[in-house]
Amino acid sequence: MSEDLTFNEEMATEYDKGVRRTLPTYDGLFRLTKAFLQNHLSDHDRLLVVGGGGGNELTAFSANHLEWRFTIVDPSEAMLSIAKSKAERLGITERTEFIGGTVSDLTAENKYDGATCLLVLHFISEQSEKIDLLKKIRASLPTGAPFVLASMYGDENDASFQDLFNLWKAYWIDSTKLTEAEVEEMESSVRSLSFLPANEIEALLKETGFHRITQFFQTNMFGAWICFAE
Repeated sequence: MSEDLTFNEEMATEYDKGVRRTLPTYDGLFRLTKAFLQNHLSDHDRLLVVGGGGGNELTAFSANHLEWRFTIVDPSEAMLSIAKSKAERLGITERTEFIGGTVSDLTAENKYDGATCLLVLHFISEQSEKIDLLKKIRASLPTGAPFVLASMYGDENDASFQDLFNLWKAYWIDSTKLTEAEVEEMESSVRSLSFLPANEIEALLKETGFHRITQFFQTNMFGAWICFAE
């Protein structure tokens, strides 16, 4: 994964607040993801959570599924520290594994019954790295296992992409005390992320060993897909 994925302590602390401003339906995404997993996993299954530092997947997915076992993979120690604190509060530390690194640090023996990769892909700039990430997730899953991918996406050459960015800026201005100039500075940073059109994301999933690919979520420049290991 790119070094861009490394969150420092200050960024990690502010993440929960900021992510819900940049993605107003963040909690809805997690509820839908949980419902999908719940429909395809048993009560004792193992779930791989890629980029799960911060612990929000643990908070959302552990409710009513007291026997799910989690492996959280994240390159940011600051984010993992927050996830560990949340695991302690939830009382699930004994069945949660934390890996400070990337999916490349998983061994061939690491096998899971399902996986998620939520809001990570757009931080990875190189196409080859995106492919490598998805292939390694696929290698950790048995045939038929459920997988959920969420990412910022869009065709930067399409006029509708600018309309969505305008809406994104308007929401930040409306819901915070930031000035228009400050939000525009944020926009410059966000535009430096790696956006792909939806059809290219779906093609990546297919290329890396997934099928039955369905987009189930969209808010502004954010989308999410459910699929299964082929």
